[in-house]
Amino acid sequence: MSIFNNIKNKYSYTFVLLRQLVRTDFKLRYQGSVLGYMWSLLRPLMLFLILYLVFTYIFPVGKEVPHYPVYLLLGIVLWKYFTEVTTGGVASIVNKGDLLRKINFPRYVIVLAGSFSALINLILNFVVIAVFMIIGHVSISLSALWMIPLIIELFIVSLSVSFLLSAMFVKYRDISYIWDVIIQAAFYATPILYPLTKISTAHPGVAKLMLINPLAQIIQGARYSMITKSTVTINSLYNNPLAVFIPLGLAAIVFVVAIAYFKKRSKFFAEEV
Repeated sequence: MSIFNNIKNKYSYTFVLLRQLVRTDFKLRYQGSVLGYMWSLLRPLMLFLILYLVFTYIFPVGKEVPHYPVYLLLGIVLWKYFTEVTTGGVASIVNKGDLLRKINFPRYVIVLAGSFSALINLILNFVVIAVFMIIGHVSISLSALWMIPLIIELFIVSLSVSFLLSAMFVKYRDISYIWDVIIQAAFYATPILYPLTKISTAHPGVAKLMLINPLAQIIQGARYSMITKSTVTINSLYNNPLAVFIPLGLAAIVFVVAIAYFKKRSKFFAEEV
């Protein structure tokens, strides 16, 4: 019990600051807009509607996928969380430059606050997904519980990249432009719009390479656990249950590198921002 009390006493100020930053970030995000928090639901829905019409009626790539509308929406929502955390995290330290020069507090709280703020949006979006699943008569089984470790993995991957980008942006301002290009390319290189079965059938080697990407592994795993068992996962593609440790290992490497780099650079943030 004393261990928990020590942790609580040591990080009580950090927890209070984190809670306040998350609350402020979420409120300011839609301040001044007519619809306010509704945009956190409307943005992915509007993107989903456009992509669904295009890839169902113009380029029918998903006609063979069971419950393709929900299949597509789930991929968009998970990807949106990653982009929201990372693109918002790029300039997060620089944007809090005045605060850094005035108050001494753990720098990582700034980046962490953005991740938790985006997590609120993710939870709201999952309510919409649940509604679509009910409307589309998607059966829910106990395998849906696998979403918990997948969301934790997504949170860690997104936060790790955000830590790395935010620390780099303080010194190298071109990072924001570079990341915009990378995130656009990664969107099409990740099986969000199209089923991976089309790639795995024609080019199995390419499909295996794609699923090494932790985001692709998370999205495919989420679709398998929540929507349809016909989804290609890294375990089924490699025919080895241990294959999942490849993207997990890459995620762990990114996490360690990001934390080390952020910790090394954080002592200079107040002078450089």
